[in-house]
Amino acid sequence: MALVINGQRIEDSILYSEFSEIKTYFERLGNVSCCERDGEFRGYARENVISRVLLAQEAKRRLPPMPQADVDGAVAKLIEQYGGESGFFTMTGASTEQMHLVRHDVEADLRVRKMMDDLSADLHPADADLRQFYEQNLDRFMTEEQVRASHILKAPTRGEQRNAVYEELRQVRKQLQAGADFDELARKHSDKADEHIDLNFFKRGELAEEFEMVAFSMEAGELSPVFVSPFGFHLIKLTDRKPATPKPFEEIGPEVRQQYVETKRQERARKLVEELKAHATIEEVADAVNAPELSPAWTPNS
Repeated sequence: MALVINGQRIEDSILYSEFSEIKTYFERLGNVSCCERDGEFRGYARENVISRVLLAQEAKRRLPPMPQADVDGAVAKLIEQYGGESGFFTMTGASTEQMHLVRHDVEADLRVRKMMDDLSADLHPADADLRQFYEQNLDRFMTEEQVRASHILKAPTRGEQRNAVYEELRQVRKQLQAGADFDELARKHSDKADEHIDLNFFKRGELAEEFEMVAFSMEAGELSPVFVSPFGFHLIKLTDRKPATPKPFEEIGPEVRQQYVETKRQERARKLVEELKAHATIEEVADAVNAPELSPAWTPNS
């Protein structure tokens, strides 16, 4: 089902691409399986696309075309982000014949950004505004939680060794529960005993996901069960935790200001979209209509 927004046709392929990105994001968070929230995600996709198109239309009405040098630079930067033209065409599905459409959307994106810059040019927050924003949004300005662990790893090279290795670590765990020294047993049993038994402090995203899921679920002094990751079988003892704490305002003033301005900018964008929606003509169409097809198969995020 395509959309026609103020006479501009938006093909279903664009709506589907937006839907797929949203669904993939929530799947990575572990908040969805299969198709249980597809209707909700299609609704998000529809609203996102409508918002972007209305902003692009309004920016085109308010502003002249962007300088070609700016468009050239933005396109070159975009292609570079994909590792070159080959990666860009492979990942986006665009072709050399569609580069004029890519340039069209890049120019539209630059124009929207310029419009929002102009609408936000008066944002000069006082120190009191920034401190209030900081206090009201402390969760944005926290240090990352860290844990420290000691580690025994066994990485069997053949399938028939897995049961034996698993049983070996189970017996090691029993000895540790009985009071044996972790470092001593690690030097004897771990495949990495010549490297790091003590992994020191680490944050989320630094080690294997399976390892971190176990480590961050433990309390200091706790011994894990034997578990597996792509690297082998693990047994860990959590030795310390550093909880997330607020970063001092005095140390992160520029970061607070950046987030304040960006938050206000997004609020103004949402307000503008609502104003544009109130006067827009938005239709869902199943068949071809006599409307200019201005949206290409690929669009950048605005």
